[in-house]
Amino acid sequence: MDPTALFVLASASPRRKDLLAQLGLRFTVAAADIDETPMAGEIARNYVHRLAVEKARTVATRHPDAWVLAADTTVALGSELLGKPRDAAEAREMLTRLSGRVHEVFTGIAVAGRAQASEVVRTQVTFRTLSTEEIAWYAETGEPLDKAGAYAIQGKGGFLVQGIDGSPSNVVGLPLGETLALLSRAGVPLPWAGGQR
Repeated sequence: MDPTALFVLASASPRRKDLLAQLGLRFTVAAADIDETPMAGEIARNYVHRLAVEKARTVATRHPDAWVLAADTTVALGSELLGKPRDAAEAREMLTRLSGRVHEVFTGIAVAGRAQASEVVRTQVTFRTLSTEEIAWYAETGEPLDKAGAYAIQGKGGFLVQGIDGSPSNVVGLPLGETLALLSRAGVPLPWAGGQR
């Protein structure tokens, strides 16, 4: 059997795909189409955990013999969830609110199918105090439009960030250390353990 058929990434995110691929993991991609609307009063940690588990289970129904990995990331400013901006104006508004402040990035990761496991990873991010011109320029690059919190730390948006406390790859969308530990516990053959060759 094709080894990639045994490990499925339930995400259309090119960033998650690249992070896993650069470690030598072999997998197929099968995105989950679910309603990602937060529930009333739902806090960030519970929100990303719920979505990651739901995505993994949804895709596992189509791949019951595989390990299915799903993830969901959101940015929290206090108790408010900041998702992906609809346009440059909303990106400017989000970035203005994040300017000079500390916010949290939460990612839920879940495995379903051959095994069941999940957890949530939190990283604190501190933004520089940004000028109106910096915010306007970055918003117009288009980069913020498909990013939670309206920025990509691995791209042009790296200049917005003053400091990070926690997993840097979590801010990109997949906390690698924690994800690999979860996959290992679930029994996924990792490249350095003699698997996925």
